[in-house]
Amino acid sequence: MTTQLDEFKVIGISVRTTNENGQAMKDIPFLWDKFFTENISEKISNKLSDDLYCVYTHYEKDHTKPYTTILGYKVDVNEPIPEGLVAKSIDATNYKRFTASGKLSEGIVFKEWQNIWNLNDELNRSFTSDFEIYGTRSQNPEQAEVDIYIALN
Repeated sequence: MTTQLDEFKVIGISVRTTNENGQAMKDIPFLWDKFFTENISEKISNKLSDDLYCVYTHYEKDHTKPYTTILGYKVDVNEPIPEGLVAKSIDATNYKRFTASGKLSEGIVFKEWQNIWNLNDELNRSFTSDFEIYGTRSQNPEQAEVDIYIALN
């Protein structure tokens, strides 16, 4: 089932990475660590919620080539970008929602991405902007639920 989402904007920090040679498995945890150690959330005023967004965008081609990961919060589309941070407007489009459930320590989100990659041909992905939402259902690391939205053509 697909879901139509309206345009929205995320402000946060980013890294350019690739899934080749396991590089993203190093870069993305480093991005998360930087987000919390540098208290990035305090630099983003006027958050629309406390849900943390992890956006995958600026794909060179598909999930096998370089892309940008942005970790941040949803804000008003007119919100100015604080110094040292980046912003990404996510276009209104159709998405397929997946939910990773279980223990975060067991890599549930990465495992769900592996399932998504195996469905690429069936999904008709647009490779524009995909994202994960870490909301209230993800707060218990033993019984977490993380929604993953995949942009479709």
